[in-house]
Amino acid sequence: MGAPWEVSYRKGLHLPQIGWWLDAQMRTPRSFVTHAHADHIARHPEIICTPGTARFLLARMPGRRSITELKFGQPHALEFGATATLYPAGHILGSAQVLLESAEHGSLLYTGDFKLRPSLAAEACATPRADTLIMETTFGLPRYAFPPDAEVIAQLVAFCQAAVADGATPALMCYSLGKSQEVLRAIAATNLPVMLHAETLRLTRIYEQLGVTFPPYRAFDAREVAGHVVICPPHGSGLLSRIPAVRTAAITGWALDPGAIYRLRCTAAFPLSDHADFPDLLRFVERVQPKRVLTVHGFAREFAATLRARGIDALALGHSNQLEFSLPG
Repeated sequence: MGAPWEVSYRKGLHLPQIGWWLDAQMRTPRSFVTHAHADHIARHPEIICTPGTARFLLARMPGRRSITELKFGQPHALEFGATATLYPAGHILGSAQVLLESAEHGSLLYTGDFKLRPSLAAEACATPRADTLIMETTFGLPRYAFPPDAEVIAQLVAFCQAAVADGATPALMCYSLGKSQEVLRAIAATNLPVMLHAETLRLTRIYEQLGVTFPPYRAFDAREVAGHVVICPPHGSGLLSRIPAVRTAAITGWALDPGAIYRLRCTAAFPLSDHADFPDLLRFVERVQPKRVLTVHGFAREFAATLRARGIDALALGHSNQLEFSLPG
C-alpha cells in the first residue's frame, strides 16, 4: 500500500486522489449521496447512491442527472483503480455507508449518518473492516446514551393514549423522511387512527412502494382530527395551529438535553434517534478496527479525543485538534 487516503472537508468530504466527493452539500461534479436528508444532498450532475436513496432524492430534488444505483454489497469500479461498495447504515431506508478500496491507498469506510440499533423502518447497519474510518459523531459525548428503544416507544405510546383519553390531540414532531416512518410503525400499538402531514404522507407512500408496510393512516384533515395521532415535521407550526387542544411531542435524540421541552417548544420530548449514541459510536469503531479514524459532525473533536485516549489514531475534520502528550515522570 502506498500513500494513505487524502481527505479534505468543506461542506462535504473530498477525495482528490479519485476525484469524488462524499455527501457534498454544494454542487460538485460527482458525489456519493449516502441518503436524501437535506444536509447531505445537492444538485450534482453525477451521483452514486442506493436505489432507495435515488427514489427519495428524485422526490425531493427533481431534475436530470446521471445516477448510478448500487445495491448493497455490489462492487463498482471507479477511476484510478479504486472500487466502491455500499453497505447499509441503519439511518433511514436506503441509507448507505461507502467502502472504498484501493491497492495504492488501502480501504476507507465513510459511514454517513448511521445507527447500530435495530430500526423499524431501515436496513440493519453493517460494520465492514477498513484501514481508515470517517464517521459521523453527532452524539459524541458520554452523556448521550439512549435508553432502550422499546422503553422510549412504550412511553410514546402512553403519551398518545393519555392525550386522546383527555380529549387532546397528540402531535408527534419528527423529520418527514425516516423518523416519521419509524414513529408510524412504533405507535401501531396505540390502535389509534393516524393523520400525516402532506410531506410525510408523500414520503411514506414511497416507503410503501419500496416494500415497507405501515398501520393505517390518512392525510391530515383539521375538520376530523379529534381522536387521531398527528405526525408532522418540526417546522409544521401552521398545521399545529389548526389543531385544538394539541399536545406536542418532539422525537429526537436531543431530548436527553436538560430543558429540551423548553428549547424545542413542546409538551414532551422522547429520545428516539436515527443516529448512533455514544456507546454505539465506540462499539462501531471496535467492530471496524481501523488504523485511523476521522470524525465529522456534532461532537467530532470531543469524540476524537476520546478515541486517542484509548490509543486510537483519531482526528476531527474541520477542527483544530488539541493533541494530548504524556510526559515522563
